[in-house]
This record gives sequence, structure tokens and C-alpha cells, in this order.
Amino acid sequence: MTQKGPRRVVLAPDKFKGSLTAAEVADALARGIGRTAPGADVVRMPVADGGDGTVDAFLAAGWTRVHLHAPGPTGDPAPCSYARRGRTAVIELAAVVGLSKLPGGQQDPLGASTYGLGVVVAHALEHGAREVVLGLGGSASTDGGAGLLQALGLRILAADGTELPCGGAALRSADRIDRSGLHPALADAHVILASDVDNPLLGPNGAVAVYARQKGAKPKDQALLEDALANWARIVAPELADAPGAGAAGGTGFGALAVLGATMRPGIELVLELIDFRTHLRGADLVVTGEGSLDTQSLHGKAPMGVRDAARAAGVPVMAVAGRIQLSANQLREAGFTAHLALSDLEPSPERCMADAAAILERIGQRIGAKSPAAGDGRTTRTAHRARGR
Repeated sequence: MTQKGPRRVVLAPDKFKGSLTAAEVADALARGIGRTAPGADVVRMPVADGGDGTVDAFLAAGWTRVHLHAPGPTGDPAPCSYARRGRTAVIELAAVVGLSKLPGGQQDPLGASTYGLGVVVAHALEHGAREVVLGLGGSASTDGGAGLLQALGLRILAADGTELPCGGAALRSADRIDRSGLHPALADAHVILASDVDNPLLGPNGAVAVYARQKGAKPKDQALLEDALANWARIVAPELADAPGAGAAGGTGFGALAVLGATMRPGIELVLELIDFRTHLRGADLVVTGEGSLDTQSLHGKAPMGVRDAARAAGVPVMAVAGRIQLSANQLREAGFTAHLALSDLEPSPERCMADAAAILERIGQRIGAKSPAAGDGRTTRTAHRARGR
């Protein structure tokens, strides 16, 4: 190497939740690297695992944004968008019917639905998409994906033949479904669910028990929703209620698996495949990944682990950068990270880390640019631990 810093760096962070998007994290690191290694080839590949930020990851990779209006979780129309390339569309549930789409933040645990998600899927199908990727996560509803299916033409009927309204609570009265009106384009379309959640639909690890409370469901609401989803599973596909991921996004995983014949893929694995991440690793001598908090949950299928796997397969060292790191040196080493640094190592105040994240990331980028991967691997790790020990 003729220069001290890395020649080609691939920046593949997830978002720093509550502070910066994944693209903003990559931009800040790139600015810092550019100051100390102006000749470095810096490739920005922000990533996501199927939840918030998934569409943005595809847009950063050059996909096209498609704009439209669709009903939010409580039915109020709002602008939204999805990513498109060729005959593949990537749609993020959270960006259409997620918690952030609740008018005034007012939760509706019994009535909120995924109907708007189905409107967006129909739009993609009607404009030629035949592979539809649904990023599951951040939903505001617990409707078992019923709203998604209703928007695509499924009729959910009560015992007297009347069609049920949207919302999870209504499913308690469901008696049968009518598939005859399903969108015709679904016949030759493939729906893929991108998620890092493996919860079943029902029970102590199901959609209601684990996630409904954060959507505003009180104990009596939770009991009602559990009964409603059990009834929904009974009339649709009881054998799929225990499928891993059926409980994702308030049970949307179940509805899509049962009626749309969808397949489930780990979110980060699918995202990296579709943005052709491995191609961009060619010639790289360092990959930088991370997220807001790197902790034990991160080790179980989160975005940084998927990036690590791809980089290690290509023989490229991987550095972790996070807002805070709650893993020991041994855990990080065993996880495959050759170096790591947290914003909290440079700025002890959590409030300042949140408010000044971009500026601190630039400082970290300067450190990355000033060192070769081989020389920096051990020293960066030791520097981080010395900073924590002060």
C-alpha cells in the first residue's frame, strides 16, 4: 500500500434509530474518510433488514422511487412511495401503515389495518411488477394481514354473509373467506416477505403477546385480538399459524403466507442480494457496518450481521461503528469484527451523541481514513476499550 488509509472502503450501515438514516450515517463517515484519505474509493451502500429504511436502502442503490397516495393504518390517505427496478417492487409496510403513519400519533389497536399496504401492492402489480418484496416491521395494526388481502380483493364474510370491515377486532366475527375476487395479477406474481422476526401468529410468543402493547392494546384489547387472530387462522390456514414469521407485523406474515403463497426470507439477506452487495465488495479492503445500538439482539439476524457474513465470505475485514456498543471485546471478536468504535467512545453524553451524531461519525471516518485495515484492526479495538475505561 502506498497510502496509510484503506484504498477502497464499503460503507454499509443500518440507520441510527432516532438520530440518522442509514444513508446519512454513510454520508457522514464518507466525509470523514475523505478528509484523511482523499484518494480512497468510498462506496456507500446503506442497508436495512426489512423494517424502517428498507426502501431508502434500495433508492440509495439506484432503484427508482414510485410515488402514490394510500390509506394509512386508520384509513386516512397519505403520500407514500416504494422502490422499483424492472419487474421487482420493494414496499415497506412501515412507510404505508406503520406507527409513524398514525394521524397525530393516535393509536387504534382494534381498528387499525394493513389495507393501505394492499393498495400499494395493487399499484405495483398494475404497473408491471411481478416480484413484490414486502419489508415487514413497524406496523400499527394487529389484523393478521387481513387488510392487505381485502385491498387485493379477498372478501372476509361473517356468518350472515355480510362483509367485515377492516381491523383486527373484526376478525373475531369472520366465518369464511371468498378468494374469487383476488387481483388477477397475483396469479403470476411472487411475493417475498423480508423480515428478521420469527414469531408465530398466536400464543405467548405471538403477534399479540409480543407486539400489541406497543400499538396501544390494553390487556382486554389483547385478549380480544388473540381470539380474533385465532379465529382468523382457523378459517384461513390453521396449519400456518405456527410458521416462523407468521406473527411478523401484527400477523401480516400469516396472511401473506396463507393467501398470497408468499415466501419468507431474512430481511438483510434479501436486501443485500437485491442491491447486489457482493459485487461491490470486489477490491474492497475494508467494510464498515453498524447501527444505533450494537448489542446482543444485533447478533441474531440484524443488518450488521448480514453485512459481516457477506464481507467475511469475500475475505474483507469488517469494522463495526455504532452509537453505543454493549458487547464485550470477546463477543465482538467472536462475532467477526476486526475493529469497532462507538460514538459514545468519543462523546460520553448520550444526548450529545444523538444530537451531534453526524459530526462524531465524521471524526470516526477520519480515523478510518488515517489507518490501513491491517494496522487499524487491533489498534482501533484497543483504542475503543481504553476510551471506555477512562
